[in-house]
Amino acid sequence: MVFLTLIIGLALIPTLTLFVEVLAAIAPGHEPASDGGLVAGTVAVVIPAHNESAGIVPTLRDIVPQLRERDRLIVVADNCSDDTAAVAAAHGAQILVRNEPDKRGKGYAMAWAVGHLANDPPDFVLFVDADCRLQSDFVTGVLSHCSQRARPVQALYLMTAPEPPSDSQSVAEFAWRLKNWVRPLGLTFLGRPVQLMGTGMMFPWSVIRSAPLASGNIVEDLKLGLDLALSGSPACFLSSVRVTSEFAATERGAETQRQRWVQGHLAMIADYVPRLLATALVRGNVDLLALALDLLVPPLSLLVMIAGGALVVATAFGLLTGDPLPAALAFLNLVLLAVSIMLAWSRFGRDVLPGGKVLSVMSQIPQRLRLFRGLARGRASEWVRTDRQKPE
Repeated sequence: MVFLTLIIGLALIPTLTLFVEVLAAIAPGHEPASDGGLVAGTVAVVIPAHNESAGIVPTLRDIVPQLRERDRLIVVADNCSDDTAAVAAAHGAQILVRNEPDKRGKGYAMAWAVGHLANDPPDFVLFVDADCRLQSDFVTGVLSHCSQRARPVQALYLMTAPEPPSDSQSVAEFAWRLKNWVRPLGLTFLGRPVQLMGTGMMFPWSVIRSAPLASGNIVEDLKLGLDLALSGSPACFLSSVRVTSEFAATERGAETQRQRWVQGHLAMIADYVPRLLATALVRGNVDLLALALDLLVPPLSLLVMIAGGALVVATAFGLLTGDPLPAALAFLNLVLLAVSIMLAWSRFGRDVLPGGKVLSVMSQIPQRLRLFRGLARGRASEWVRTDRQKPE
């Protein structure tokens, strides 16, 4: 009885964390928009690219008009077998070609660019993925915030579903908003740092020049943010400027994409939560504690399955033993999770997940079960370009 109660109590922690983040996100009085005024200091925009010639042009066209006279645009053509380098050069980018098949990964490409920049360092470095779209004042907005805070800045990064979206894609788009918009907004309201998200990240040169970038980790952005937080430079969130990308159009591409994210997240929980908690305790650092709790929140589908499974087990236990405590805790867990999802949806998700599709969240559970079974077959370890080819 004690063991089961303890397990269900521990399962409450990520749900409570999500609940607090959502409440904070819908509270009034959030950060003002960055003024986007003129800021002294040069910017190097770095785009790591692996076989991205088919989709990189719109990204380059968004960035080039935003660059000032001394700013630079650098594309790292990393282990490419297509004409990414030629296409990017034709659109005004400086090209760094990297061919190291044994060290393939976005982190290695980022480190390659920073090593090159060390010869003539900029004041700030902005990392953008090769398949993203940026709003017209993105660079100035992030630069203003980064200059004011003197810390890494993560802009709002959203992913959108291809048109017309399936129920699965609509659910995925809402879940992404919950993870990348609602929860960071809540943490910002509480005065806490956020995780890095992989694109739309700006760093002062003093921070990024010695950051541990060279890694083949499939969630190198998440790892980088945690490493910087442990070294005293946690990231802050800027929701007033956004960068967007599109989910994989094919089901196979979407499945591969989700598997990489889930694998990487679960691995980071195992690797970093103990370190964050221990360091937070030793230093008395509330920011690290907040990051540890935030990291403990798994992907939404997994969190729903954990809460539902805990209630089934606890209810069966209660019927057999007559002890209602585990079932009561499990029921509280599920209620808090449902309230969190509905509050987030009502403020941030109505436009992407219409009310008639809300119940389709439950229909995605069998698909996610297949995904989590697939995780046991091995961890992805390579930088794989997302399949965005439209289905016929």
